[in-house]
Amino acid sequence: MEKAVFYQVRVVGEQDTLLNNTGTHYFYQTFIQGSVDFICGQAKSLFHECILYSVAENWGAIAAHHRNSAKEDTGFSFVNCKIKGNGRILLGRAWGEYSTTIKSLKLFIFWFYKTAVFGEYQCYGKGSNRTGRVEWSKNFNSEEAMPFLGRDYINGDQWLRLQ
Repeated sequence: MEKAVFYQVRVVGEQDTLLNNTGTHYFYQTFIQGSVDFICGQAKSLFHECILYSVAENWGAIAAHHRNSAKEDTGFSFVNCKIKGNGRILLGRAWGEYSTTIKSLKLFIFWFYKTAVFGEYQCYGKGSNRTGRVEWSKNFNSEEAMPFLGRDYINGDQWLRLQ
């Protein structure tokens, strides 16, 4: 599906719950439940005001984005989402050299494998303490975070018809 909007959808599973592999998508107020890499794939998607619910027994990961080169215009951006559930949960992990995962809860993560950039923006709540983060992570300022925080990230003004 080249372009799609998912509004108040409920996606429930365990590992690889949502294979978000091709196209451009806007997920708004959607509930997504899983344990390991429960949002995965190569698409370019904005998740806005979603609930990401972990059912991990020991540990899990919310997102595993895959990208083959720095030239691909793909990635996952999570804006004003909430993380709930149980188990120890990683916010994202790389699946390939140029993986891109962005989170805002207000929490923001931008993660490249090898070309590693792991950033956060306006974090709060349980898990927002930066102690123990990988050494290449950083706290983004508003200028660095801005390109990933709105519908412009998915060129929404060109195809979204929201009232």
